[in-house]
Amino acid sequence: MTLRKSMNHFSIIPGKPAIRSFFNDLKEAVAGTEQDFTEGKLSRAILLLSIPAVLEMIMESIFVIVDIFFVSKLGSDAVATVGLTETLLTVVYAISLGLATATTSLVSRRIGEKKHDQASRTAVQAILTGVIVSVIIAIPGAIFAKDLLDLMGASPVIVNEMSGYATIVLAGNIVVMMLFIINAIFRSAGDAAVAMRVLFIGNLINMILDPCLLFGIGPFPEMGIEGAAVATTTGRGIAVLYQIWLLLFGKKRIEISVKHFGIDFRIISRLIRISLGSIGQNLIGTSSWIALVRIISIFGSEIVAGYTIAIRIINFILLPSWGISNAASTLVGQNLGAGKPERAERSVMITGWINTILLGIVGIIMVVFPETFINLFINDQAVLKAGTDCLRIISMGFIVYGLGMVLANSFNGAGDTTTPLMINFFAYWIIEIPLAYFLALRSGLNENGVFIAIVIAETIMTLTAFMVFRRGRWKLKEV
Repeated sequence: MTLRKSMNHFSIIPGKPAIRSFFNDLKEAVAGTEQDFTEGKLSRAILLLSIPAVLEMIMESIFVIVDIFFVSKLGSDAVATVGLTETLLTVVYAISLGLATATTSLVSRRIGEKKHDQASRTAVQAILTGVIVSVIIAIPGAIFAKDLLDLMGASPVIVNEMSGYATIVLAGNIVVMMLFIINAIFRSAGDAAVAMRVLFIGNLINMILDPCLLFGIGPFPEMGIEGAAVATTTGRGIAVLYQIWLLLFGKKRIEISVKHFGIDFRIISRLIRISLGSIGQNLIGTSSWIALVRIISIFGSEIVAGYTIAIRIINFILLPSWGISNAASTLVGQNLGAGKPERAERSVMITGWINTILLGIVGIIMVVFPETFINLFINDQAVLKAGTDCLRIISMGFIVYGLGMVLANSFNGAGDTTTPLMINFFAYWIIEIPLAYFLALRSGLNENGVFIAIVIAETIMTLTAFMVFRRGRWKLKEV
């Protein structure tokens, strides 16, 4: 079936039955579905998986948006502290996403093979691996938080007065790790609605605690910027407890019992093998972001603050698209497990087409009205200008990002994490970092040179991924 034929499932001018069917599917997607995603209409499978995955990503992005909204009331140094800490935390995100990717690949493949007991055993091994890794990160992260901020080019005020934020967040990284891994378990099994609800609960708690702990509302102590770290860690922690309860007693596709506990080195070795490629992808990408922030920090805290706000807005916009691409990843894994590689390929192409259109529309809005969105967070004119320039320039590449993220997740969903690793190395280390340095510090474009380099590198990454995807070797990957 061609892409053109596949897209016939989406009516351009839907009638009343189509509209009614869409809203029924929407309700089922949010409430949870029992559909076998290796059978039936592919368009419906994408819809049922994409809607809760998009909402899940929105919930994840709200965590950081809420923090930056309240922290911005404390000034540009506080905003820069959050931005620099988030840059450090990208290492945690990279490892979490790597383990989550490996979990998705293995669990979705076992679900497609109808081996639910083996999927549950895999889930337990993924959780155990994540706990061990998070402890290894937490100890040095908490001890050397000040030194890490200083290494990132933070001002003396940030290092000496606001490093408590970084200490708390790095020490509590286990909640981030577990959220990513356990939600990957639910999502790859087809229970994407569960992952969405978990983050909704965490966000609700964070939104309540954030202003209370920052400003000492009611019986809560006034903790300043450290209050934001406590609020976010608490919200995520309660969400993780809810995840564990659902795995044990929730009667979902993945049910963990006593027989699944115990270390299985065979499964762990598979998880590590697949995750290393994905961790490498994310570390390449995140180390590139760290290098970019280091270049930007040369131009002052106001520029870093503007960049931080713009990137938060961009992440809020892109995370729903990552949710759509996560749906493609689940479909790839399950359909390869069911022995249906052509259905897996069609799911990627249709999802990529949808994502490209949606991000293209949003990109136009961001290019035309960037000031409107930056103004929501801060009034400082220097910060406003830097944030506006960043948002406008990076948004020009949105239409390309839409396809690129779907292609990357399709490789990972198939268990082929080496191919996107090599593509990321080429696009980010060979192209992006040197180009950003040259454009910012040698050509006279200053911080705008960094923003332009991001667009160019992401475009090259997408074009390379598409050419490799069309060769089809990812269909033959065994996990």
